[in-house]
Amino acid sequence: MNYSQRLGFLFLLIPLFLTGCSSSPPFSSADKEDYDGINYKGQLNDPIMVITLLSEQQREWAGVPYLLGGNTRSGIDCSGFTRTTFKDRFNIQLPRTTKEQSRYGKKVPRSQIQTGDLVFFKTGRGPFGYHVGIYVKEDKFLHASTKGGVIYSSLNSPYWTKVFWQARRI
Repeated sequence: MNYSQRLGFLFLLIPLFLTGCSSSPPFSSADKEDYDGINYKGQLNDPIMVITLLSEQQREWAGVPYLLGGNTRSGIDCSGFTRTTFKDRFNIQLPRTTKEQSRYGKKVPRSQIQTGDLVFFKTGRGPFGYHVGIYVKEDKFLHASTKGGVIYSSLNSPYWTKVFWQARRI
């Protein structure tokens, strides 16, 4: 396909994309209360929006150190980070601990993990030996790491592959 054909194809796709974006149902009055320019119900069904919001969350929390039991910008642990992220970005209230979060939502096979799913690991560290993060894309997940604070890591790294336990869809 030459340049002019690609350009014509792009101009054909833009109206389709805009039509698709504008065809969502209007917010209910309950949704309007939740909508603040960032949060609205049902957002976990839009992977592009989830990736955008998780990227914003990572930028805002980058440099915050890991602190077992922490849930502030002075220090945060993995389940505190997932709980804070889901509350702030998606208006979803998760349980506080990793163990409680590991029972929340629907379990999904590793081969079917999607953007926004919680990923759990049996690390043997911490009071119960569990760790949790949020799957982003391309085998990357966002989490509060004991070594690097709030970072992205790869599910395919030897360590995370070895300790992977389960994934859950909220």
